[in-house]
Amino acid sequence: MAADDLTLRVAPRGTLAGRLRVPGDKSISHRAIMLGALAEGETRVGGFLEGEDCLATLRAFRALGVDIQGPEDGEVRIRGVGLHGLRAPAAPLDMGNSGTSMRLMAGLLAGQPFDTVLTGDASLTRRPMRRVTDPLARMGARIDTSADGTPPLHIHGGTPLQGRDYALPVASAQVKSSLLLAGLYARGRTCITEPAPTRDHTERMLAGFGLAVERGEGRVCLQGGGRLQGTRIQVPGDISSAAFFLVGASIAPDCRLTLEHVGMNPTRTGVIDILRLMGADIRVENPREVGGEPVADLTVSSAPLQGVEIPPALVPLAIDEFPALFVAAACARGRTVLTDAAELRVKESDRIQVMADGLLRLGIQAEPTADGMVIQGGDPDGGEVDSHGDHRVAMAFAMAALRARGPIRIRHCANVNTSFPGFVSLAAGAGLPIEAEENGA
Repeated sequence: MAADDLTLRVAPRGTLAGRLRVPGDKSISHRAIMLGALAEGETRVGGFLEGEDCLATLRAFRALGVDIQGPEDGEVRIRGVGLHGLRAPAAPLDMGNSGTSMRLMAGLLAGQPFDTVLTGDASLTRRPMRRVTDPLARMGARIDTSADGTPPLHIHGGTPLQGRDYALPVASAQVKSSLLLAGLYARGRTCITEPAPTRDHTERMLAGFGLAVERGEGRVCLQGGGRLQGTRIQVPGDISSAAFFLVGASIAPDCRLTLEHVGMNPTRTGVIDILRLMGADIRVENPREVGGEPVADLTVSSAPLQGVEIPPALVPLAIDEFPALFVAAACARGRTVLTDAAELRVKESDRIQVMADGLLRLGIQAEPTADGMVIQGGDPDGGEVDSHGDHRVAMAFAMAALRARGPIRIRHCANVNTSFPGFVSLAAGAGLPIEAEENGA
């Protein structure tokens, strides 16, 4: 379905309550397919996110000659081909809307003996790729982009890679992961130093597949030429998806909602820290570890939120959750200031500008800056906003209706299925008065 084929309409002043489980973590689901395909033997994945982004990764590895069964009720079985068992695809690999797929696979495919072309939808083919292709080139990779540094990516195979010691200029889990995947095929050691912590699912999962990974403060290294062994992976609920409900139940009156089995990786919990700084009532219950990843249940209750200056150290730990956090700020007392978040301008949309435009249409003072936003909180009005095909923007504005004076209509929402299939039905079951209108009706 095209991104302009679905409109969400949300009535005002709903209440969230009960217990629910959000879909599996997108970042972990991507990596489970990639590493399972490169492993020797069978890998079984439970809780796989059956969203369009992760399915694009799955289809790509089938096109590369990997036998993958499922997904069926979140279960996937991968018969790995080993690091050197992939086959040349018959056609370009379509990554859809998934920047994660394209950036990580650029590193993985740079070490193959065959050429590959990676392409995607209109949104993905506008996104910057030199942040990945330039450091990969330092390892010896040959990857052509458009003149603007955007996809499609033409990856030339058969080029020897050399391990490098690389300091990331900007904190990015996607760039770090791409270089580590290239490092699997490189001679010598590949070491990545990052200026701030980013999600570490790749490092954790590589170790889970039996690879020796050295980790220190802000630094990760691996030796090329290793082997991965098939394993069992249980994907926790995606904290990025849980974030919408954490915000919704905080801003609406009379809410008490429990989100079950949410991933609590410490490189991903910035959204909880920021909401607590704003005064949110979020309790972490039943903490445990599943498949090498920390997991817990989160109970959130209504609470008066206060505007804050968001600490720059928390920004990389919540980079995907800022559309939801902007809505929290819009419903808080006082002013919220975000800086050091220029990365938001090169996501599925320019999330700083798109969110500011939408908040202004709802009567909220929102001033975009080069690397963030200043928001003066209040009660949103009803109105119509445009998500610009960005799934996280669409779901964030859906939650804003919980405090709005009138209904909110959100256009261009079909891409919600890239990360959160079933969002409308799950949210409606929790109490959000939401309806989907097909064909922009």
